Amino acid sequence: MEHKGRLTGKTIVITGSSKGIGRETAFLLEKEGANLVLGSRSNQEERKGNLLEVPLDVTDEQSIQDFVRKAIEHFGRIDVLINSAGVGVFESILDSSVEEFDQMISTNLRGSFLTSKYIGKHMVQERKGHILNLVSIAGTTALPGCGGYSASKFGLLGLTKVMQAELRQHGVQVTAVLPGAVSSSFWENIEPRPDMSAMIPAEVVAKHLLALITQPDGAYVDEITIMPPLGIL
Repeated sequence: MEHKGRLTGKTIVITGSSKGIGRETAFLLEKEGANLVLGSRSNQEERKGNLLEVPLDVTDEQSIQDFVRKAIEHFGRIDVLINSAGVGVFESILDSSVEEFDQMISTNLRGSFLTSKYIGKHMVQERKGHILNLVSIAGTTALPGCGGYSASKFGLLGLTKVMQAELRQHGVQVTAVLPGAVSSSFWENIEPRPDMSAMIPAEVVAKHLLALITQPDGAYVDEITIMPPLGIL
């Protein structure tokens, strides 16, 4: 039996909230009573009940600063940050463009650094908080065609480990979440599109994130790997 309202009173920020894992997580956490601050490039600023939607470009430092300020002004604090914004272009190293490589580094790595920097400062002041970085199995496994994507995700995993070392003494938990292939809109511009039938449903990853957010006190989860039943696809 599910218990509703486990997140009532908690303010949770989700980047990349308009698609994929971010979108499914927002749906689930709203049902659990969370105050949600949703950031996406496609958002128009809107306030309704316990939901605040704000335009957010994680590659733009000023956009992030404005986003964090509005979140704190509206709800008073931020308890959880889920860094879900990400992009992927899959080509061999020799065929990849510099622009595509830079986009993945800027969004997947630098974007998570900037949101964690500004929200992390708030959490350190409050002496509590939880940051969850959506890394990917491509952050630990070398896969052909994933050069720029893996570079950004290997970097994000390293950044997450440093954040753990720096922030845990201030009451802030940082968790690296490493999903395998997830069935979501992430693949909509990938050609040829892979078979998504055996991938992890995005709503299943959302349930794992909920479990991490509602875990009992007394221990931190530094890293979790979530794989499709048949392994890497």
